[in-house]
Formats: sequence, C-alpha cells, structure tokens
Amino acid sequence: MRVEIITIGDELLIGQVVDTNSAWIGQRLNGIGASVQRITSISDDMQAIKAAIADAAARADVVLVTGGLGPTNDDITKVALCEYFNCGTVFHGEVLEHIEQLFRRFDRTVSEVNRQQAALPENCEALHNALGTAPGMWFDTGATVIVSMPGVPYEMKSIMADEVLPRLVKRFNAPTILHRTVLTMGLGESWLAERIADWENALPKQIKLAYLPAPGRVRLRLSAIGADEQRLRSELGHQVKQLWELIPELVYGFDEDTIESVVAHLLRKRNMTVCTAESCTGGTISQMLTSVPGASNYFPGGVVTYSYGSKMRELGVLPQTLETLGAVSEQTVVEMADGARRKFGTDFAVSVSGIAGPDGGTPDKPVGTVWMAVAGPDRTVAKKFLFGDNRERNIERSALSALNLLRKEILKS
Repeated sequence: MRVEIITIGDELLIGQVVDTNSAWIGQRLNGIGASVQRITSISDDMQAIKAAIADAAARADVVLVTGGLGPTNDDITKVALCEYFNCGTVFHGEVLEHIEQLFRRFDRTVSEVNRQQAALPENCEALHNALGTAPGMWFDTGATVIVSMPGVPYEMKSIMADEVLPRLVKRFNAPTILHRTVLTMGLGESWLAERIADWENALPKQIKLAYLPAPGRVRLRLSAIGADEQRLRSELGHQVKQLWELIPELVYGFDEDTIESVVAHLLRKRNMTVCTAESCTGGTISQMLTSVPGASNYFPGGVVTYSYGSKMRELGVLPQTLETLGAVSEQTVVEMADGARRKFGTDFAVSVSGIAGPDGGTPDKPVGTVWMAVAGPDRTVAKKFLFGDNRERNIERSALSALNLLRKEILKS
C-alpha cells in the first residue's frame, strides 16, 4: 500500500504552524503495513491543490489530504476536489444534523456557511467527524483512494482512527509490520554500530535495523515485515533479547519509555525517593522528573544553586572546595548531592554542575565539561562528561546523563 500525504495551508509553509499531522499519520499507517512514499506541503491555492493531488494519485495507491475544509473563504480544498473530479455537490442530511447538534451544545445557531459544510462532492463517501463540523471525504477511483480530512489535529486523528484506517485495512491486503525500539544511552551511534555489528549482520532478512540518534541517546528500531504476525512477534522478541544481552549496560528502556518514566518506575517499585541539586541544568532534571504523573510520591523537591553562595547556603558545600577546586569539580558535586540528600531526607539525590557555554571555559575545563553525582543509601558516586560547545544540547545531555546515572545507582542499591 503506497501512500502519499498532502498537507495544505500557508501557515505550514511560512513556519507559523509545525506539521505534526504527517508524523502522526505516518506512524499509524506503518502499523497497518502501509508505506509512506512522499509528504508534500502546499499553499491554499486551487491550482496547487489540484496539481498535487493529480501528481500523487499517479504514483500512489492512497493519497491522504489534510487541511482546507473549514467554513471560511480561504478553505478551498472541497472546491478543488470538485474541480479535480469534475463533479457537483450533494447535500448530506446526516452531516447537517451532526453540525446542528454540535451548535446546540453551545446554544448557538447554525450559520449558512456552516450549513454548506454538509454539501459534499457527489462522488465521495462522507466520513463522520465526531469532534468537528467538517466531515472527511473518501474517494475511490478503483486505482487510487483519495481521502480528504480537516487539518485540525484532534479532528484529523479522530477521523483517521475511526474511519480511514479501518477502511484501508479492508480495502488493501497489506503485510504485517511490527516495530520494537531499544533505547540506549552512553555510546554514540558509530561506536554503538561497531559494538553490535556481528549481531546486526546476522539479522534475518525480514527484520531491519534503523539507528535513530538524538543528543545523549540512540534509539535502535527493529522492524519486522511479513504475513505471519505470530512468527514475526516471536522473531522480533528473540532479536530484542539478544541485543539486550549484548549491551545491557547501555539499554535503559524500550519503545515509548523515557529515562524519566523508567526512573519513576524504579523508585515507585522500591518505595524510594529522590531530590535534585542543579547548577548548569537550571531545573531541567526536576522538570523531567515532575513530568511523570504521580511524581509527588517519590520527588519531594529540589534546588537550583547557580552561584557559589547558594551552593554553600542551601547545600553546605564547603568554601574551601569551591575556592580550590571550583564549582565544576568532583568534590563539589559530591558535596552538593550529599547536602541535598540531607536537606530533603530522600533515599537518593542527584547533582549536576558544569560549563554549559558558550562562554566560561578554560583550558583545563573547556565548555561542555560537566560533573554529576548521585548520593544514595550506600554510597555517593560522581562522573565527569565532556559534551560539546552547544549550550542547549549540553543542558539536555547533562540532564539525561544524570538521570541515567541515577537509574544505574537505583538498580545497584
């Protein structure tokens, strides 16, 4: 099932709105065995819309169009589709009834422009939009299926999940595609590839591996394609197990896990708590921890101690430590973590101090030098990292690495 996606809207082309629809659609299509061949963004222009649909229909089995179905004059997709198919419109009473019900909820009267949303191209099948007034439209030429949906993300997702995907599954006999993603941290993409080269080269032909690097971590996505779903699941599970056994110290989770959700799970499972003492990360670690629902069960609080004075007052870092070794040092982060653990009375404390940049580096401590520590029930450990010269990436990688160090210490405790 070859699919092309067309997103319509000037707001996408000028960067006012980011196209999240295509990413979401691509993920769902992959789950039913469809292959997205191309994504095209075009302006709210009649000729551009017709030309894009014609070009895509010549190449693809399915063309999915989002945007331009609202009631205002700049929403011209429906008119463009009528011209493309050289057809008129017919009135759908059930669509108008749904629109009237939506308006009654807000004690409003349906305007004429909203009534016209129930007039659809005569050769399409209306797709129910449970969350809005613009229905989706399904066209089947025999050679190609063309689907038009609203650009509003939550409306599009509803129509796609409830109407489009079930129809596509029924219309096309696509293979099963399964994915498992192994989440790693601690080794860059090229070094990781060398580490697992023998395993990768031995993968069966129906399983493909993709490297998906991001600052501080690499996702390894295994994709299995075939007709026998049960066999694919078994093979995929076997390969994931082999990979984990090969690099257990690098794997922190799977699929939709995040490092903060993994840490949260470990703390809750052991009925343990953690606090934070941050300098260069400026509260990023605390924000990540509290992004997980139920964080109050294991995270009572943290402090951001950016200056020497705040490190001494809030965490009890010794003046001579800062004077002789500086804020970015092993002893400083150890004292920060130990002080935070005393202050909050937690099982663990994680601390970070570094030179995020772009200024502040020295020959012996260049920009990107970061020290972090984790104080726990049995010991306090510290580790030094050398990241790079980009401030935002340094902060992100510092927070991720600190939580990963915390994760490892929880497992060892």
